Amino acid sequence: MTSTLAQPSVAGWTAPKLSVVVPTFNERDNIVPLIDKLETVFAGVPFEVIVVDDNSPDGTAELAKTVAGERPHVRCIHRIGRRGLSSAVIEGMASSAAEFVAVIDADHQHDESILPRMLSEAEGGADIVVGTRYAGEGSSEAGFTKGRQTGSTIATRLSQLLTGKALSDPMSGFFLLRRELFNAVVPGLSREGFKILLDIIVSANRKRGGITIAEVPYSFRPRHAGESKMSPLIAAQFLGLIVSQISRGVLPTSFLLFSLVGASGVFVHLATLTFAFDMLGFNFANSQLVATLVAMTTNFILNNELTYADKRLRGRRFFTGLLSFYLVCSFGTLANVSVASIIYEANLANFFVAGIAGAVMSVVFNYSVTRTFTWRS
Repeated sequence: MTSTLAQPSVAGWTAPKLSVVVPTFNERDNIVPLIDKLETVFAGVPFEVIVVDDNSPDGTAELAKTVAGERPHVRCIHRIGRRGLSSAVIEGMASSAAEFVAVIDADHQHDESILPRMLSEAEGGADIVVGTRYAGEGSSEAGFTKGRQTGSTIATRLSQLLTGKALSDPMSGFFLLRRELFNAVVPGLSREGFKILLDIIVSANRKRGGITIAEVPYSFRPRHAGESKMSPLIAAQFLGLIVSQISRGVLPTSFLLFSLVGASGVFVHLATLTFAFDMLGFNFANSQLVATLVAMTTNFILNNELTYADKRLRGRRFFTGLLSFYLVCSFGTLANVSVASIIYEANLANFFVAGIAGAVMSVVFNYSVTRTFTWRS
């Protein structure tokens, strides 16, 4: 005897042609007005909105879910324990079954009215369509402070060197592409950082040997509500992405940040050693011990806030993580000394080169082990 499961009716439902991914963190006041605007510009066009929220404390995800319960073309991916714009965009795009996917910020600085034209360009053959602030009638003055404008200009020029494309706005967070192109490049994309378009373009060029990019100009607007997410962390992660791409992914962005934090620890160590020895009158051994503990502690705090911002440890996990960091770095120091000594005593290099080799060994060891045990996902 066979049983037949009742199939849900799909009468009146049309598969979306376009998925609009909206990464969010503390954007509660912006979500509903943005969805309203998207509904206006895509009247008659089957589309969906995918809100990817990083567990915003202001209740963005809860509001998005409420809207999704009322509007069938809205979905919410509520991420717990994961943070970062690039990884949010990747997760949103990966959940789409539409032919085309777009990314737009939730703060209304991107002009949603050009999305139909961007879609038309993609339907006409473009692999990626970028909303640009720096070509044609596009402008960015209204949405940037003078300082951010200067930073954006410098970052754009660096990005143009990397992409090798005559692209006016490679730093744009407003773009649209074919989903099959995303599927082809996603295994090699970095989940770290905030500038995913640059990563997609470079990865697609390497994967396919050339892609077609179209640009649609728009005027960058002031933020509608909430606060900007721009910070020194974003700038550091961008520079890390540039170096990572130049190395073709051999040096991950997180490793570069980890190394920079380690370099800052050298200065902290020397400053603390001098203070303890000269000012506090400690003997050298005790001064060295204090300096080592202070340097490891500051390194842990900086890595927790910068390198692993998406896995940031809080509360009790902060202190257990700190203890594991102390332990790992102690073994890293042994690895440093051992490797340097072996190289020097075997006459393979002078003391300076041997010291560098030991330091590199220590950084690689500490990075690999702490990533696995201290800041495990």
